[in-house]
Amino acid sequence: MGGHLSFPRVTLPKERVVIVTGANTGIGYETAKWIAMMGATVILACRSEDRAREAMARMNAEFEAEKDRKTPGVVDYPELNIEFMKLDCASLQSVMDFVKEFKLSGRQLHVLVCNAGIGLHKQAYTEEGYELMFQVNYLSQYLLTAHLLPIMKTSGEDCRIILVSSEAHRYSELNLDRIQGKQFNEQNFGRILYYGNSKAFQIMQMFSMNRRLKTSNVTVTSLHPGMVETEVSRNFKDMKTFSVLTSLTKMVGQMKTPFEGAETTINAAVNPELKGIYKTRKRCGHTHSSASLKVLFFRTIS
Repeated sequence: MGGHLSFPRVTLPKERVVIVTGANTGIGYETAKWIAMMGATVILACRSEDRAREAMARMNAEFEAEKDRKTPGVVDYPELNIEFMKLDCASLQSVMDFVKEFKLSGRQLHVLVCNAGIGLHKQAYTEEGYELMFQVNYLSQYLLTAHLLPIMKTSGEDCRIILVSSEAHRYSELNLDRIQGKQFNEQNFGRILYYGNSKAFQIMQMFSMNRRLKTSNVTVTSLHPGMVETEVSRNFKDMKTFSVLTSLTKMVGQMKTPFEGAETTINAAVNPELKGIYKTRKRCGHTHSSASLKVLFFRTIS
């Protein structure tokens, strides 16, 4: 079965700035909370300010509980260094507004976690005319990355971009003639295919960016968190096959909690051993590495 991938409890300086998209729930919530509990300043980039504020209150309450338990790696701050910034990945204008606001802050950026996403959504299109999963899961966060990259290049020696992808990339195609799926209607639109496409594009982004950044201070990571019980399932509860699969996965104890699902992301963000190093972790637990390539692709270790 292989080993269980966790993350080291390291102390991060509060000057280390981390952005986590979709940080108010699920994997993003746990990622933002734990990185902040290790000391970094974390920006919750979310669509809803109300939900983000509620999440921040929960994070601080859980932070107090972890301090009371004397959990290793948790800093002894009065409260977490967490902030909200509005980001709606279904709107390219919202992405550019986010970029403008962040640039005006004059801050450095050390880690960008592109976590926000939707799964197996019915056929839908954004105001810019892009297929919804293509834009939310890939295009908007590619745009975000491209515009924040110049800041990261001047932010120190160890900056990281982390793309939360999925094993669903295996169910994808690269067909530019129907990349937006407008040839289909709601009845024959391939929800699995277009979700898989959006995740495959993230992985291609990783390889493409790393080729260009191999002599820089920035590394790009793509990872698969595993089967995780989060709100992402709300978009495919009407799909009987996936409802049955989800139920069976829960029954045999293979469905991860959001914290367990976030461990790979947190590890990619904070593990000192992953500074500028190529590593591929296979299901068997074997590890291969090469310092000549700055790329990281995690698969789930089950």
